[in-house]
Amino acid sequence: MSTDDEVRGASAKFYSALNGMANGDPSQFEDAWSHSDSVTTMHPIGGEEIGWDAVRESFTGVAGLAQGGHVEIAEQQIRTGEDLAYETGIERGQMKLAGESVPIEQRVTNIYRREAGQWKLVHHHTDISPAMIGILERLQAA
Repeated sequence: MSTDDEVRGASAKFYSALNGMANGDPSQFEDAWSHSDSVTTMHPIGGEEIGWDAVRESFTGVAGLAQGGHVEIAEQQIRTGEDLAYETGIERGQMKLAGESVPIEQRVTNIYRREAGQWKLVHHHTDISPAMIGILERLQAA
């Protein structure tokens, strides 16, 4: 299997986990992500999380509000090195967040690192989603 194919497999694992989250189940993230203190994420809901505990908590929090969702990566481009790789693309889909339908259409960059022979996600960054932020602001105000 080529390195590009290995990274595509890691990406597929991450997007399977993301779809689980979009349906209220964050359990697959454990296997898709590195558990390093250096992992980071910058979500469509804003903010930046640093370290595995903060990253896991952020996805778990969204999963607690999410249902009926589907997310996929389109226009995927993968570039690989010896132990680091990245992908860019467009995340497309939809989900219900706190019962409100939200379209998903955002640019994404994911960075993977080879750890013990497996590619693990170490950074996930998307555009901001005003729709998602609006829902969360309404929840906080209530």
